[in-house]
Amino acid sequence: MNKSTRETGTIVHGRLDLPDISVTSYNLEIKDEDGFVGDRASGRAFRAILDDVRARVAEVGEDPLGEAPSGDLRKRTLDEVLEKGEPEAAGVVQGAIETFAGELAGVTRRFLKQKAWRGIRRIVVGGGFAGARIGELAIGRASVLLKSDHVDAELVPLGLHPDEAGLIGCAHLAPPWIFEGFDAILAVDVGGSNIRCGIVELRRKKAPDLSKARVGGFDLWRHRDDKPTREHAIDRLGDMLGRLVAEAEKDGLRLAPFVGVGCPGVIDSDGTIERGAQNLPGRWDGPRFNLPAAIRERLPTIGAHETLVLVHNDAVVQGLSVVPRMAEEDRWAVLTIGTGLGNASFAKRTLPA
Repeated sequence: MNKSTRETGTIVHGRLDLPDISVTSYNLEIKDEDGFVGDRASGRAFRAILDDVRARVAEVGEDPLGEAPSGDLRKRTLDEVLEKGEPEAAGVVQGAIETFAGELAGVTRRFLKQKAWRGIRRIVVGGGFAGARIGELAIGRASVLLKSDHVDAELVPLGLHPDEAGLIGCAHLAPPWIFEGFDAILAVDVGGSNIRCGIVELRRKKAPDLSKARVGGFDLWRHRDDKPTREHAIDRLGDMLGRLVAEAEKDGLRLAPFVGVGCPGVIDSDGTIERGAQNLPGRWDGPRFNLPAAIRERLPTIGAHETLVLVHNDAVVQGLSVVPRMAEEDRWAVLTIGTGLGNASFAKRTLPA
């Protein structure tokens, strides 16, 4: 995490002191002799575990999940196997869930030993995996394992649809002036498999704390299927945002000249990605590529105003989506299970009188 991002009074990418709360850590990289600890509780890790269970079953009989590679089995398909599939097929999926839950509990223990996480009792788990039934069961089982070991911490699902959480959280990145004259913002959630864009309707009259914010217009592109270059991906992103601007105008929404972006990796104050973007198409990290500048180039204005683009880590943004629910918590954390495992921790921000 880049310490230079703790600044005040200016628009800074990857900022730690946000309007409502402080980000106490994100993108923590814990290593041991086997590599990065977080890799054991990622979406990719679950598929590897499922592969292993299937291979062991196939040694003495047929694979009850058929011939399709585990990487091609959608989460929805696995959910249906659990609910309606043959008992042995469901048992294979359940076995993978049990093993993965153990890994998730172990990874959580390691995070709770980090200085920024000590004393945290509530950990929200988001990401695409958490939005499926298989993810919910793994989260619940991991929470039980922690409590069985007398770890005073609770794992809970994010509670928002995975297509929406990373977009709604962007509203908490927006500078306060946006809430005065506009109805909605544009938001982007860049992931290792998908890019999501949406119009986030702020609905401040219903709830000033943004607890009633919702995603109106929405677009999703599963870039992992297309394997695009970085330039193609950014061009496609620009087209998606352009269509949403036109949709907001058609619907009569006062769209702010603001785009909030959640993206994997450590975000520098100028919007470049220091590291951690290895799952994205092409090379996104390093000083030669600036994501907010690339977006502004393709969407220079919104309405009559110059576009402001603000980028933060995607796990931070997902964690921000539950800020209204954490009103009773002084500190909390988030884990996001997608292609990789994201992490962030938060604390209530005490503003000077």
